[in-house]
Amino acid sequence: MYVDPSLTRAAAARLRQDSAFGASFAGTVYAQPLYWDGGEGGQDLLLIATQNNEVIALDPLTGSRIWSRTLAAPASRSELPCGNIDPLGITGTPVIDAGRRLVFVAAMTSGARHRIFTLSLPDGGTSETPIDVQSAVSGFDARIQNQRGALALVDGTLYVPYGGHFGDCGNYAGWVIGFDTGGSRPPVAYHTGHGGGIWAVSGVAAMGGSLFVATGNTIGLSTWDGGEAILKLAPGPSFSANAADYYAPSDWADLDSNDADIGTGGAVPFDVASGHYVATLGKDGRLHLADRDSLGGIGSGQAILVANGAVITAPAVVATPSGTLLAFPATSSSCPGASGLVALRISFGSPPGVATAWCSSVNGRGSPIATTTGSGLESMIWIAGAGGDNQLHAVNAETGAPIFTSAVLGSLTPFNAPIVAKGRVYVAGVSAAYAFTVR
Repeated sequence: MYVDPSLTRAAAARLRQDSAFGASFAGTVYAQPLYWDGGEGGQDLLLIATQNNEVIALDPLTGSRIWSRTLAAPASRSELPCGNIDPLGITGTPVIDAGRRLVFVAAMTSGARHRIFTLSLPDGGTSETPIDVQSAVSGFDARIQNQRGALALVDGTLYVPYGGHFGDCGNYAGWVIGFDTGGSRPPVAYHTGHGGGIWAVSGVAAMGGSLFVATGNTIGLSTWDGGEAILKLAPGPSFSANAADYYAPSDWADLDSNDADIGTGGAVPFDVASGHYVATLGKDGRLHLADRDSLGGIGSGQAILVANGAVITAPAVVATPSGTLLAFPATSSSCPGASGLVALRISFGSPPGVATAWCSSVNGRGSPIATTTGSGLESMIWIAGAGGDNQLHAVNAETGAPIFTSAVLGSLTPFNAPIVAKGRVYVAGVSAAYAFTVR
C-alpha cells in the first residue's frame, strides 16, 4: 500500500498524463518500476528493468536518463526447454536497499544462467561479482527454472523466488533462495517437490519475522510436498513442515492433476482488527484464507469461490474506514453487469467473514496497487488494463466507483503494476514508461 497525502480522490479525478515526461527504451518490462528518493538536494530516480537485462535510472520529472546499465546478454528462447518470453532477462521486480544505496537484480543471462547483480543507485556501477545461482546453490538447475516473483530484502538477506517456465517443462521446483548481502555466509535454500512453482508477481512477502509464499501445482506426487499451498518460512529460509507453517486445501491432489495453481495470487499477509491472516487466490477461482499464526496444514483455513474462472495476478489489500478490502482482477457472479476488478470485504472472526464488496469494469490483467492519504483515508485501487484496454484506472477502494481512466497507452505486459510517488503515478510497458501527475 502506498501512502501519499497529495493523492486524494479529488486530485486523482484531475490526474493527467505528463506530456513533459518522455521515457523510451528497447525491451519489454514485466517488473514493477521502483522509485528512489535521493533526499534533500539529491537526485530522485525512477528505475526500470527490462527483458534485455537493462536497468535504467530515469529522472522522475522528465524521463531523461540519469544512467543505464546492461548487465549481460539475456537468454534467448532457443536456449530454454520451454517458455513464452523471448528474450528472457529481468522479470521479477528488483529490490532497493536504501540505507546502502544499492539495488539488487535477478537476471536470466545468455547461456541460460540465473545471476544476481548488485548495482549502485547513484551511478549504476557494479562493485561486486554477480552470483551465479547454479554454481552457488546445490541442486539448482538454472535452465529449467524461471524467476518471475518480486525479490525481498529482510535484515540483510535477499530472498529470490523461482518457479518453472511457461509449459512446466523439466524437473523444476518452487525455490526460495536467501543470499547474504553482506557476503559472510553461503546461500540458503528451500524447495518444494517437482513443480510447486513460486511464480506470482508479488514474490516473497515478509511480516512478523516470517516469510510467506504461495505455490503452484506439483507434478506426479502422491504425497504432499509443498505444492498448492501457502508456506510460512523462517528466515534463512527454512521450512519446518509442521502443520502450523503451511496451508493446503484438502483437494490439493485434484488441483495438481488439473494444473490449477492456488499460488497465482501470491501470499498476501494482512491484519483485520486482532486477526492475523494470509491469503492467496488461484486458478480455481477461490480465495484461500488462513490464520498466519497457525496455518493448520492440509484441509485447514477457508477455500471460498469468489471468481468465475482463474485469478492470475496478485491482489491489493487496504484497510479503510468501512473495512478491509482485497481487490483483484477477475469476474464475479455476485456482480452481474460488471467485470474486470473485484473487491472482497474481509471482516474479523473465527473464521473471518468474506463478502463481495463491489465489482468495477476494467479490461485487462494488470496487478492492482492501493493508495491512501494515511490511515486508510481517501483509499483507491489503481490498475493498468495490461493486455486489454491498456489504460490506467483508479477506483474508490470502498465503493468501486470509477475515479480516473487514462487514454490508451502503449502495449503493457501481463501482471504489470504501477507505482506511486510524490503525487505521481508511473506505468512501464513495452519500450516506454508513462507518468501521470496531480499537479
